[in-house]
Order: sequence, then C-alpha cells, then structure tokens
Amino acid sequence: MKICVVGTGYVGLVAGTCFAEYGNEVICIDKDEKKIKDLQNGVIPIYEPGLTELVKRNFQEGRLQFTTSLKEGVEKSEFVFIAVGTPTSDDGSADLRFVFGVAEEVGKAMNGYKIIVDKSTVPVGTADQVKAIVSKHTSHPFDVVSNPEFLKEGAAIEDFMRPERVVIGAETEKAAKKMSELYSPFVLNGNPILTMSIRSAELTKYACNAFLATKISFVNEIANLCDAVGANFEDVRKGMGTDSRIGRQFLYAGIGYGGSCFPKDVRALLRTAEQFNSKMSIIQSVEDVNEKQKTRLTDKILEYYKNEDLKGKTFGVWGLAFKPGTDDMREAPSIPVIYELHKRGAKVQAFDPAAMETSKYYFDGKVEYKKDPYSTLEGADALLLLTEWREFREPDFDRIKKLLKRPLVFDGRNQYKPNYMREIGFEYFSIGNR
Repeated sequence: MKICVVGTGYVGLVAGTCFAEYGNEVICIDKDEKKIKDLQNGVIPIYEPGLTELVKRNFQEGRLQFTTSLKEGVEKSEFVFIAVGTPTSDDGSADLRFVFGVAEEVGKAMNGYKIIVDKSTVPVGTADQVKAIVSKHTSHPFDVVSNPEFLKEGAAIEDFMRPERVVIGAETEKAAKKMSELYSPFVLNGNPILTMSIRSAELTKYACNAFLATKISFVNEIANLCDAVGANFEDVRKGMGTDSRIGRQFLYAGIGYGGSCFPKDVRALLRTAEQFNSKMSIIQSVEDVNEKQKTRLTDKILEYYKNEDLKGKTFGVWGLAFKPGTDDMREAPSIPVIYELHKRGAKVQAFDPAAMETSKYYFDGKVEYKKDPYSTLEGADALLLLTEWREFREPDFDRIKKLLKRPLVFDGRNQYKPNYMREIGFEYFSIGNR
C-alpha cells in the first residue's frame, strides 16, 4: 500500500519505518530540511533500539523515502498519517496548531480519495475539526480516521510490529476496512483490530495512559506510607502484584513518571473534562502526586544532611533520561532533582548511556558530564541513581566504595536490595524502604 507520514518525530518515524518493513511504499515528510537530509544519509534524530538498522535497510531497498514536499507525499499516497507534535499549552490542553496546519496543507494537495489518519495523540473531537479544515480546501472524497499509537519508548519497534491491539476509529465501513487491511500483517498472532467510533478511539489513548499514570502515583503513595510506618514496599508490591486482578506491571515505586506521554496526556484529559463539565478528581490527584514525588529523593538527601546548605557537596548521578532505553528528557524526574541540588550549591557529576546530549538543553552549566558511570563517582559524596538503565543493575560495589568519599547511595528507582546494600557496608536510601 502507498502511505505518507507527515512528521518524522518519534511516532512518525517509527510508524513509517515499520510500515515499510512490511512491504508498503512509505514517504516520510518533514519541514526540517536538515532532518530530512540526515535521514537520507542514515542519521537518525532519536534514540530507539533497532530503529537505525530498519531505516537504513528500507531506505536502501526503496520502500522508505524522505522528503520535505507534503504535496508529493499526499499525491502519491492513499493513506495520509498525521504524526506531528501536540505539545502542552499553557493551560494544559493539547496544542493542535501543527495538526490543523497539516490538515490544511493536505486538503490543498488532494488529488483523489484519501484516508487521513490522526496518529498523533489528540483530544476528543479533533477528527471533526480536521475533517472541517480539509473540506474547506478540496472537493475530493476522503475519510478521517483516529488510529492512536501505543508505543513504549525503548521498545517501540516491537510494540508496533506486534501490537497487543490496533485501535481504529472510523465513520465509514470503507475506511475501517482499508485500515484493517493495512494492519492485518501486524496481527497474524491473533491479537485484535478494534474498530469503534472516532471519539471512542480518541478517548481510548488518553484513558489508557491516565490509568497507567494512576497506578504509578498510587504505588508511590503506598511507598511513601511504607517509609512513614516502617513497612517494606518491595514486600507490599509482591503482595499486590500476585493478585491477578491487579497484576505486576507498573507497580514500581520511584521518583515519578515523565516522558512525552503520561504528563502531557494526563493534563490534556483534565482539560477535556473541564471543557465538557465532567470533573475528574482522581486524575487531578494523579497529577498532583506525581509532581510531589519528583522531589522525594531530594527530601531524603536534605534530611540526611540535616540542613539546606549543600555547598561543597558533590553528587554523582547515574541516569538522566526519563526512563531507560531512550534519550528523551521531557518531564524527566532528574530535572527537578538536579535543579534543586544546583540551587543549594551542590556540584553534580552525571552519566547517562544515551541522554547526555539531549540533557544539555536542561542542564547547561549545572552538570559536569562524565564518560562512564565510575568516573562520575570520583570524589563524590554520594551516588544518586535516577534512571534504571541495565548497566547500573549489577555494578562493582567494591569499586564504588573506593571512589566515593563515603559509601552512600540514594536510589530513586529501587534497583538494589536494601539489606544487601547494608550488609556490604553502604548507607542506602530508596523509595518505600526506610
């Protein structure tokens, strides 16, 4: 099938590449000429395991093209995927300027029937607005479809190639059938393609992300209570996770969620509820708890030093990205932690396997970057673990003790066993394990 994807950010590039991998002819479009030239030369603008190899192979074999010409992409394709950014506005709602701008350009470029697919995460009612915009600029027939993505950064290729489900919101049987045909090779394992109304599909993505964010904030509150009463959160987590009604996923305490989806989608869902006079008290609490949780580790550090003055202290930080497997720094919990340490006069030395470059936008002048995890600890008063990369899971603890001024660890991701850490001579502070 012939597909164009407008936007070569995280969603657009992964979707376009995976469609090409399954034999479709795909044109990826972006206004950024440098980004397009880089992609044509095999330079990938995002960090995602496995993506570089797929882009290079499909580009070399002619199934994947990159261009700045939206007109060319629309004219040569039947499916037009809109995968541009929907950043958070000042009031928390999704900023749809880029989506609507693309819709207008698509309408002007139409040369026959098209299926216009909202792949970006957009609020309920967006497809109606896209349809109205396109209609102003064309007399050609078209359908607008909602097809939200469910990709985990760090596992996006697997998620797209073998989705647990594909959600399609369509008004017409023709569009629903065409979309099902497009995705049928991706669900040969029997996982479902769910067709529903457009508004139901638009809301499904927000409902999923808000529910997962709720689980995270809930367990963080339970972990904080464990700290207060002297319980062990790891034991509580196991007790909860073995209940089949609850499940094990997203039951890990830490310093809050971040990234490009959960924070943005929770806020956008709250704004949608406001617009329709439907109060969502639980979701508002999820947002409030998460913001407080990001300071939890800093509170423990300040409590340990018994004062607010950290001048002369040096902290070695492992991990900056909001999660392992990505270089994404958006809403990363490391940001408020490092800002607070810097504000209080501390020196911060940091290492991250992927996010050193992207983090410079946030930490210019606030962080000294190191070449590996261990050099980060030279002369440091304590180790702070902020992102649970695999290479941090089983480090050389004897080496760590020799490098640190004192064997002191503040673990914001509960990577190590508290009893073991104390047995080998560390002062160890984590979330939910006093």
